[in-house]
Amino acid sequence: MRVALLGGSFDPIHHGHLIVAMALREALGLDQIRLVPAGEQPFKTGHHRATAAQRADMVRLAVAGEPGLTIERAEVDRPGPSYTVETLRVLAAAEPGVGWSILLGADAARLFPTWRDPAGIKALAEVVVFARDGEAPPEGVADRVVAVPRVDVSSTEIRARVRAGRSIRFLVPDAVAGYIATHGLYRD
Repeated sequence: MRVALLGGSFDPIHHGHLIVAMALREALGLDQIRLVPAGEQPFKTGHHRATAAQRADMVRLAVAGEPGLTIERAEVDRPGPSYTVETLRVLAAAEPGVGWSILLGADAARLFPTWRDPAGIKALAEVVVFARDGEAPPEGVADRVVAVPRVDVSSTEIRARVRAGRSIRFLVPDAVAGYIATHGLYRD
């Protein structure tokens, strides 16, 4: 079985995340992509607008019923900072025989050398860097580079639209929009 992890804040998850995930699943012939909401990102401490549990709920709603896409709660359920190498160690021990990949956008790949134990990550998983039109991934990080479509939507833009009372329809799955409204997220 071939499984890839796609981590992020997902604050909130949006259609851009999902389009890229599906494109990567097809391009790489993966059995599954697990979206991994960070519990507490070391590079974004204190910057998440929704709680880890709320972000995980939104990811769960976004991937419900999508074959090959699921949520991985390892980082949300583990206290303290979320380190990819720790997540991979836990998953590899629990699921021997799985071929793991880690999926990084070109922007995240540029920071990869500063992550906790990049060599340990590379020993546990294939590092796949996805690049959008015109993006050049950094050298020496990727085991493989895959082109994905550019979808110009961002979580920052979605939060700003909610705060301004504007529609987020078609930017996020309907279930995520409903969750945001029900829980009054991003209105401050």
